[in-house]
Amino acid sequence: MLKKILIANRGEIALRIIRTCREMGISTVAVHSDIDAASPFVLNADEAWPLPGKTSRETYLDQDKILHIARHSGCDGIHPGYGFLSENAGFARKVTEAGLVFIGPPAEAIEVMGSKTAARKLMIAHGVPTVPGTEDAITDSQTALQAAREIGFPVLLKAAAGGGGKGMRLVIREDDFQESLESAAREAGSAFGNDAVYIEKYIEEPRHIEFQILADQHGHTIHLGERECSIQRRHQKIIEEAPSAVLTPYLRRKMGDAAVKAARACNYVNAGTIEFLVDKHLNYFFLEMNTRLQVEHPVTEWVTGLDLVREQILIASGQPMSKTNSVESFIGHAVECRLYAEDSNQNFAPSPGTIHFLKPADGPGIREDSGVEQGSEISLYYDPMISKLTAWATDRGSAIDRMIRALREYEIAGIQTSIPFLIRVLDHQAFRQGRLTTNFINQYSADLFKASPDLDKIAALAAVLFQIEQDNRTVIGGNNGRQSAISEWKMSGRKESLRKL
Repeated sequence: MLKKILIANRGEIALRIIRTCREMGISTVAVHSDIDAASPFVLNADEAWPLPGKTSRETYLDQDKILHIARHSGCDGIHPGYGFLSENAGFARKVTEAGLVFIGPPAEAIEVMGSKTAARKLMIAHGVPTVPGTEDAITDSQTALQAAREIGFPVLLKAAAGGGGKGMRLVIREDDFQESLESAAREAGSAFGNDAVYIEKYIEEPRHIEFQILADQHGHTIHLGERECSIQRRHQKIIEEAPSAVLTPYLRRKMGDAAVKAARACNYVNAGTIEFLVDKHLNYFFLEMNTRLQVEHPVTEWVTGLDLVREQILIASGQPMSKTNSVESFIGHAVECRLYAEDSNQNFAPSPGTIHFLKPADGPGIREDSGVEQGSEISLYYDPMISKLTAWATDRGSAIDRMIRALREYEIAGIQTSIPFLIRVLDHQAFRQGRLTTNFINQYSADLFKASPDLDKIAALAAVLFQIEQDNRTVIGGNNGRQSAISEWKMSGRKESLRKL
């Protein structure tokens, strides 16, 4: 078993890993930028080492600095979390060459599945259904146009070297193809250092459904069921649930078998995710593989009873994983919401700032994974996610109701958040009925972006009242029996506003 692990990440996932390591008796080392020096994950780690700088490139993406700290702090393993270096094959290779354990898949698996075109070829060779499209990246515009004509419009242009919606363009008409190709190539080159794109047939009314897989070094490869991730903004997930409302037991078995086949095709070891598109006729197509732990892993933990970080560490230590058979029945239903500091009415623009007051939701069936606390600053340098909130209940309807209750009770001041928008999505009739597609937000935009109370002003007022209360406590030495200003705001301000949404 590993004894000491460096966490090459930040925020809620770093804190999440620290907690599992503590339960397993494993020491932890946090690394942090200047901005994150007082963050909860830094304060909770057994050791914390600085990565001087602010930007990701200066800090969490600096492989040499991280490896230097790992060696000098006496670590025997590195957990990359997700994002940053988690899917960097070069980093995984450097970790193992340094005599350390990379808590993730082999570098070779990251390489082959990180190339969208190479992954497509591999899946086709192993009989996994794929979306019709080009097998190779295309840089020549005439060749690309001819391929698009053969596939048939509408088509998707996608970056060959990466995902997350970067370099992706939907082309409905041939007249728009050339401009879209140039735009996609520019964005792909900027995001991934590679401007190559490939072309896929656009699947109309698609659902995004992914399967969690685990594979150990003892020949076991299994899946832990699916997650529905169709609610997305800018091609990025914001609400996930497990299991999916649309899969039958037969389809779950078929897709699960395909996911296991995909993992075995690249000799995969550790935790990963096979992502599929499912059309309105319930045909499914391989989309991509994420060779890491996913942001939305808590919903799978709720419905399977497994700690996926613990499984990752067991596998990396050379031990068998806890389960050796795939999971096709679940414990209730779980929903996850990603809470962002952003303005939903301004194309989800980031809304950085200081959290002046924070009281997370709690209660039965609620779990919060967060890397912030009262006083934390949401910086422009990193992803503006505040928290992952998950709700579990015995059935889907009850899980949705519980999540809405938790979001209404979540109290935060000083920054704008996506909470009102998330409530509107969850409470929408189409969502409750399970009629989901990746175009859900655009399809129901008239309902989801309707005018709402000015929560910015309410949050600002709350911050002022909170500061007044703090000043009074300093001068007077307490509240002297009066009801606090912030409590009055919690009772009548934000809650009343939310009732009007």
